[in-house]
Amino acid sequence: MKLSELVAYIDTELRLTEIADYPNAYNGLQMENSSGRVTRVAAAVDATLPVMRKAVAAGADLLLVHHGMFWSGLQPWTGSVFQKLKLCSESGLAVYSAHLPLDFHPTLGNDAVLARALGFEPSGNFMKTKGGENGARILTEISRTELVERLQKATGASVHVCPGGPEIVRNIGIMTGGAGSEVAAAAKSGVDTFITGEGPHWSYTLAEEIGINLIYGGHYATETFGVKALAEHLNSKFELPWEFIDHPTGL
Repeated sequence: MKLSELVAYIDTELRLTEIADYPNAYNGLQMENSSGRVTRVAAAVDATLPVMRKAVAAGADLLLVHHGMFWSGLQPWTGSVFQKLKLCSESGLAVYSAHLPLDFHPTLGNDAVLARALGFEPSGNFMKTKGGENGARILTEISRTELVERLQKATGASVHVCPGGPEIVRNIGIMTGGAGSEVAAAAKSGVDTFITGEGPHWSYTLAEEIGINLIYGGHYATETFGVKALAEHLNSKFELPWEFIDHPTGL
């Protein structure tokens, strides 16, 4: 299908014009291709040179990512920056990035999809980021041990736990990625267990002090869910074949 039509659809579905984000996220189409068409989609967490090479090798002409090409800010077109642009241009690989708009989506977003992968249906949001409601709240009753086991199974990655809260968990908040620094806000919202990707050193000690479980599932591992869900959605709607480009950082 036409790249422009697919981009317009994703922009609308993810409400790109309505959701504020960090300036360097630069959500939307970041690199067009010369053909102006999409026949195969690759989904990945990061728009890095190794990921792009894998996408090209897979025959993709559109790369969907969560972390786009401009996180480092204004840079000269030299070194790896030049190599990425050159590779995309010569191979016909377009790049589309969606950060907070993908996090916030109620069915395709990282938080919501991870919640369902854990066996729960979100009951709403519990946080605000850039003025938008986000984070998946789960009201349930489950042991902390079982919850950790479910998270490990869902992500396939190691999980680090600060057992600062109750062993029997009843109010869970999920905010994927690097949201560990929001542990105080999470506790203020009423959750007794906060699942995120990673956080600063002090987030662990603060969680102990304020009496909340803080579970780090890995920044990369917790943010594979949204791009996969988006690619699968596009496959269902437009019959575009896709594959996930796995390039974990271990963080």
